[in-house]
Amino acid sequence: MQLYVYDHCPYCVRAIMIFGLKELDVKINVILNDDEVTPTNLVGKKVVPILIKEDGEAMPESLDIVNYIDTHYGTPIVQKDVRPEVEAVLKDITSYSNYLLMPRFIKLDVPEFATQSAIDYFTKKKTEYVGDFAQHMSKTDEYLSRLKLDLDKLESLVIGGTSLNQSLSLEDILVFPILRNLTCVKGLKFPEKIDNYVKKMSALSKVNLYTKQAL
Repeated sequence: MQLYVYDHCPYCVRAIMIFGLKELDVKINVILNDDEVTPTNLVGKKVVPILIKEDGEAMPESLDIVNYIDTHYGTPIVQKDVRPEVEAVLKDITSYSNYLLMPRFIKLDVPEFATQSAIDYFTKKKTEYVGDFAQHMSKTDEYLSRLKLDLDKLESLVIGGTSLNQSLSLEDILVFPILRNLTCVKGLKFPEKIDNYVKKMSALSKVNLYTKQAL
């Protein structure tokens, strides 16, 4: 099987996670951010992640991929429940986390931004969505102060050791990719339980953190 992804994309991380958690082999293809041809040829539009199944069929949509791999390869391991409280905190965090993340993504050493044209493509698309990158970078402290409050709320909801709930669930598939991406923000300090969770889930899912590249 193959996955077409961007390294920084939280939806792609969801798909990568399930392979790591189930210890299944998959070929990861990271495409340039301005590559519209590859995904369009595969599924008719520019989206990632895209799974190429063993029979050659192409499947988009991250949660569909997670469900397919979980239910078709071995015993399912992902519980479907998501606590409303977790959903609410995640909604709050993602309402502004891109202001911290998008200006930093283009400065990371990731394959999708290996060319200037890919960086320019992303910058044009995303500034239309979130606004000026430099302005958001200048407000880092403001966003981090807000994030600290939300991460404290999330920490109070951590029940498990290697998972947010008592067992691996859809909560982890939804929340970990966001927390993982936030490791690219220099100066961010996760609360202890969240920090332990992020490190353990990174190891289990085989998804790298950005801690060493934080800026």
